[in-house]
Amino acid sequence: MNVRRSAAALAASAVLCVGAAPAALAAPSPSTPPAPVIPSGLFGKKDPTYDGVWRQSIALLAQHTVGVQPAKEAVDWLAGQQCAGGGFASFRADAAAACDGNTMFDTNATAMAVQALKALGGQDAAVKKGVDWLKSVQNEDGGWAFVPGTPSEGNSTSIVISALAVAGEQPADVKSKAGKSAYEGLLAFQLGCAAEPAADRGAFGYQPGPDGKLPANADATAAAVLAGLGRGAVVSPAAADTPAAALNCPATGSADPAGAAQGAAGYLAETLKKDGHLMAVTPGADQPTADTGNTADAVIALAAAGHKQSAAGALEWLKTNSAEWAKDSPAALGTLVLAAHATGTDPKAFGGTDLVTALNATGPAPKTAEAKGDKAEKSEKSEKSDDSGSNVWWIVGAGLAAGMGIGVLLSGRRKKNQL
Repeated sequence: MNVRRSAAALAASAVLCVGAAPAALAAPSPSTPPAPVIPSGLFGKKDPTYDGVWRQSIALLAQHTVGVQPAKEAVDWLAGQQCAGGGFASFRADAAAACDGNTMFDTNATAMAVQALKALGGQDAAVKKGVDWLKSVQNEDGGWAFVPGTPSEGNSTSIVISALAVAGEQPADVKSKAGKSAYEGLLAFQLGCAAEPAADRGAFGYQPGPDGKLPANADATAAAVLAGLGRGAVVSPAAADTPAAALNCPATGSADPAGAAQGAAGYLAETLKKDGHLMAVTPGADQPTADTGNTADAVIALAAAGHKQSAAGALEWLKTNSAEWAKDSPAALGTLVLAAHATGTDPKAFGGTDLVTALNATGPAPKTAEAKGDKAEKSEKSEKSDDSGSNVWWIVGAGLAAGMGIGVLLSGRRKKNQL
């Protein structure tokens, strides 16, 4: 759920812009582009072109999850990114300009914004518009693509389904014009009992390769667990803990989203056993490297499926190895906060890191921090103005202000190609 999305969005942009290449080649060599202007209400200081809405949504969702009231300007920025039709682009530098045919809509950003706005409350109209837009770009096979109008893929289909479920929709009842439900679109991406190698049984794929085969994809699999269970990114610790199990074969449960989700969780649990974390081949690398982002996603997915113990090893690995990956990244920090929340772990003491404080530092100060300062100031004024035994009430007021505590933030997660 994090900077991984940037690579995916960039790839999609490159594909759609192929037709412009000749003109670009004929143009004079461009000078170094100016540094991006970061809106004051946005979390993070890096270029938001490909992940602005995503990282903002994760940060706000993480804050809300730990009881922090986000800054109004941060919420306003996210709500202001929505186009009149309900969809979101990855980022719009000029939100005052109307969206048009040149706007590259992003189903993933829209889905995560729907989750965040739903959780924050007071945004019912925006949530409904977002849901309606997502329904309007559903493909005939029941699934969704990262960029509307392109072939469905397992990752985006999962993320959209999670958003629909969080918003109160029944994914089984969300059907395309061809009559295919959202869950039919999702389950088409699961590798069943005939999967080769057999170790891939239960996994979900992103899209078939050039040979027509659907390879297992950890990102799509983690997202599919949440979708199949009708859950969103925020997962509360389960009351019971059971071991994850492999996909039930030959009774695959292929028509049962929850059964499919449990089979996917079994695949993740088994894959994590080898190294304690997931692996991925990053662009430009010859060998697989540790995949921190998808490991965090897998922890959340396993917790959602009721398999906290199966996620324990990966959680410990994250505590020891995620600091550099998450540094100054609201999406990554938010993802870790959500992973901590899902497993009942203290996000303020995550391997020696206070994730909440670190997340808060990447964006506008939350209202809870401001509220404490306001109360202290009011108490001081009250003490100075009251000349008849008001000291007692000032002491009471100061005690209440101190007892409130200062809330804190979080951030992060997702997409097929990862950094």
